[in-house]
Amino acid sequence: MLKNNSFRSISLLALLLVSSIGSAETTLVAVAANFTKPMTEIASEFEKATGHTAKLSFGSSGKFVSQMQNGAPFEVFLSADESGPLKLEQSGFTVPGSRFVYALGKLVLWSATPGFVDDQGKVLGSGSFKHLALADPKLAPYGVAAMEVLKNQGLAEKLQPLIVLGENIAQTHQFVSTGNAELGFVALSQVIDNGKISSGSGWIVPTDRYAPIKQGAVLLTLGAENPAAKALIDYLKSAPALAIIEKYGYDLAK
Repeated sequence: MLKNNSFRSISLLALLLVSSIGSAETTLVAVAANFTKPMTEIASEFEKATGHTAKLSFGSSGKFVSQMQNGAPFEVFLSADESGPLKLEQSGFTVPGSRFVYALGKLVLWSATPGFVDDQGKVLGSGSFKHLALADPKLAPYGVAAMEVLKNQGLAEKLQPLIVLGENIAQTHQFVSTGNAELGFVALSQVIDNGKISSGSGWIVPTDRYAPIKQGAVLLTLGAENPAAKALIDYLKSAPALAIIEKYGYDLAK
């Protein structure tokens, strides 16, 4: 009798396992380039927790919005701002009520050269560099924030000839990390490790120097019936995901 009960328990466990694997789905996710590191880690933990897979594409928020309006098959969108998801919502491309702020971004003036950037950003007015990289403000919210900082410091016009634009924040970081630009405005998440800037030198720009970078997420209509897409939206609000987001230097929405 005991053997029969044990056999039934093992069989039921195997059946549940097969059922779980069989119901696992994949969701296509468009992710703002600044969120590459945390989202890669979140996707890995998401798969462990749910069995679902998130297939990630990274790029500029502005370009993603255009692609989605023209039929790109994304199901979840993690933008670098609120305006992109809102625009898609107003155009009928999202599931009503699914939009929310998943992180508050932080800007840093960074150089790959140790000691080049001081802790108050005074290097911007020093004249000691030939190139200043930032993300294209027409496509990337971090570029908008960077220009706001320069304007607030009265340096936008003076430094305009030195500015080189990246298509997104990932390309901007590449310009600086390779030395093609001596310094640039990038996302803190790109250069942080264990709560500190991991290499080179940088000035974490006080958040009162630019409008809050509210990064919005939304479930797109193409993912409305995909359990993996809906599960990912829920997982982004979970304690494990929020801990990862904070680890990479972001603040959480109140």
